[in-house]
Amino acid sequence: MAVRILHYSDLENVYDSPEQAGRLAGLLADRGDAIAAGSGDNTAPGVLSLVTESRQALDLYDAVDPDVATFGNHDFDYGADTTAEIVAESPQTWVSANVYRDGDRVAGVDPWTIVERDGVRVGFLGVLDDATPALNPMASDLTVTDPVSATREAERELRDAGADYVVALSHLGRGDEELAAATDVDAVLGGHIASERIERIDGTLLTRPGSGGEVVLEVDLEAGDVTRRVVADAPVHGGVEAGLRERMDNTGLNDVVGHVEDPLERTESTLFRGESRIGNFVADAYRWAAEADVGLQNSGGVRDGPELAGDVTVADLVSVVPFEEPVSVAELTGEELLDVFRGARGGSLGFAEPDWWHAHVSGAHLAWDEASSELAAARVAGEHVDPEATYTLATTDYLFYSDDEFPALDEEHRVARLDVQHEVLASYARQRGIDPELEGRVRLHADD
Repeated sequence: MAVRILHYSDLENVYDSPEQAGRLAGLLADRGDAIAAGSGDNTAPGVLSLVTESRQALDLYDAVDPDVATFGNHDFDYGADTTAEIVAESPQTWVSANVYRDGDRVAGVDPWTIVERDGVRVGFLGVLDDATPALNPMASDLTVTDPVSATREAERELRDAGADYVVALSHLGRGDEELAAATDVDAVLGGHIASERIERIDGTLLTRPGSGGEVVLEVDLEAGDVTRRVVADAPVHGGVEAGLRERMDNTGLNDVVGHVEDPLERTESTLFRGESRIGNFVADAYRWAAEADVGLQNSGGVRDGPELAGDVTVADLVSVVPFEEPVSVAELTGEELLDVFRGARGGSLGFAEPDWWHAHVSGAHLAWDEASSELAAARVAGEHVDPEATYTLATTDYLFYSDDEFPALDEEHRVARLDVQHEVLASYARQRGIDPELEGRVRLHADD
């Protein structure tokens, strides 16, 4: 008999679109004997997540009754104690082989479990990116060990326990390749990166459904086949849709702050491929609020989702940057600012594709030379950056803590903290409107 797994991951702000979440629930609830497995970031971030501290995900879990799940970095957005409460209240079995807190496995979960279907025993283990304590300040008290070593140990125990297949639920992003090459698991069901993936490495199946609950991947372990299940084609689970609409109505975030005539797209291709209108809007708002020389938003901090069109509410802006992070101001020399700009390109991040561009800017124009992989030119207020001058930079406070994004920014550079990001966006929208244009702020094939 075929053993089928419905793989979902990085649902993030799907709950802020009740119909889409209802269709996802409809697809997963009607799965028959398929195993429903989640590979992280399925509780946060998002508008409802921010308001409920991830408990909106319980609406989906209670309706669908998933089989197994592991953690992503955003599942710790409200601290490990809250994560443990979500684990205790949700019906699925959670697995995590490499995450600890105070010497114990986080949230009291086991490293692996076995799910049986028609006499076939499928072993699941979970691993998280070991950069998570640096990626998420709310996870700084976690210890995340080497995922490859943890997978080898859990795989050995699963084989000894009689597992016919061993499946790694991975939130490693690009680390999935190393995991597949260094272990003997049968499949790596991954997440952490917004783009989809279906391929094999050394005989190991690797899948990634992308973000936002748009696609679920149906994996046939025996045949090795993978089928894309488009969530928009599924029937709506009325209970989940109604429950999330009620939650949204109760947020108090439905005040209209602006109007968009030309819709602002929020897709992976928009956010990580250079200049974008949504990125310009965010960076402009930061620079305006701080009266800074430059505004900067890391591309991964703007979440993909439905386009902004027509009347725009506070909730819409929360969905763009759904974090309790303030906008902060840095003071930098010109040479330090150039180092910050250089951090906009690079493939070392586990959650990123190698060709992604990581910066949305305001007040600056950047030219990147792809041939030499160098910053060819950088101007602020129309002038080339003076290495000896002093500049102010408004950005998300997160970047002062992260070792993995824009490492040239440190806490010692911070000189002020402003309002939370979405509050800054709302104030800017009320006073300046929402009408960003593409202005050539970023050129990725520069000859300058």
